[in-house]
Amino acid sequence: MFTIHQLRGFVAVAEEGHFGRAAHRLTMTQPPLSRQIQQLEKELRVSLIDRSGRNVRLTPAGRAFLRDARRLLHDAENATQSVRRVTEGRAGLLSLGFTATSGYGVLGTVLRTAAERLPHVEIVLSELVTRDQLDRISAGTLDAGLVRPPTPPAVESRPLRSESLVAALPAGHPLAEEREVALSAFHGADVVGYSPLEARYFYDLVVGVFGAADVRPSYVQHAHQVHTVLALVEAGLGIALVPETAARLRFEGVVFRPVPTPVAEPVELHVAWRGDNDNPALRTFLDLLLTGDGHTE
Repeated sequence: MFTIHQLRGFVAVAEEGHFGRAAHRLTMTQPPLSRQIQQLEKELRVSLIDRSGRNVRLTPAGRAFLRDARRLLHDAENATQSVRRVTEGRAGLLSLGFTATSGYGVLGTVLRTAAERLPHVEIVLSELVTRDQLDRISAGTLDAGLVRPPTPPAVESRPLRSESLVAALPAGHPLAEEREVALSAFHGADVVGYSPLEARYFYDLVVGVFGAADVRPSYVQHAHQVHTVLALVEAGLGIALVPETAARLRFEGVVFRPVPTPVAEPVELHVAWRGDNDNPALRTFLDLLLTGDGHTE
C-alpha cells in the first residue's frame, strides 16, 4: 500500500512540474523523491509521470490520481488534527446534566461560551434533578452536572453561582402590592414547599431560612421542581420562596418580590464531576468554566 509520504511527493511534483523544485519544497533531495514516485507507480501498477521530455508531465492516469491524492492528503490532515483535538480536550463528546432552574440562569451562558471556545466538543444535555445527576456522575454515565450542594465524597465540585431567594405570589395576593416581602409575612401563611426527598437542597434551605427567623408557615403542598411550585402558586394554593432565576420561567399569574434574608445569596449552584474521569474534553470544559472564561454571572 502506498504511503502518505509518497502521496505528498507525487502531489508536489505534479504541482511544481519539476522534481528539483518539488524536492526543495519538501526539504529533501531529488533522488529519494524520485524513488518515492517510482515506488508509488509500482504499487499502483501504472505510470503517473511521462518522463520522455525535459518537463514533468502527468499521464492520464496521473491526472486522474492527482485528484484522489489531494483528497487523501486532505483527509489525512483532518484526521490528524481531529485526533490531536480529542487528545488535547478540544474535541470529543461531553455529557452534561443540569437542573431546571440552572437551565434558565446559567446553562445558556455555559453553552455559548463552550460553542465559542470549544467548537469541536459536542455537548449532550440531560435535564435531571441533582440526586439523579450525582448518581450518574458516580456511575460514570454523566461527565459533569450543574447541581445543588452538597456532593458525595466520590464526586468533586466547585461553586459556579449564588443567588437570592424571592417570594413567589399569586398575582392577586395582598403581598403582591409590597415592594419587598419580609420573612415574617410567611409566618402562618399557606406555603408551597419542597419535597424533602426529591428536592432535598431547597427543602433544607427554605426550612433553615424560616427556622432562623422563627417563622412557622403552613405547608399546603410539597413539590420537587421549581416550575411545579410556581404552577401551584399560580393556582392560588399558597406562596413560596424560590430562587431568583425562577422569575425567568414567566408564569403570567405569578409575581416575584425580593425577600431580605440573613445570607444575601443563599442559593448555590455547583459544577460536579468525578475526579477519575479521563475524558480530555471534561478537563478542558472545567478549565473554561472555572478560570473565569466561562463566567456565569
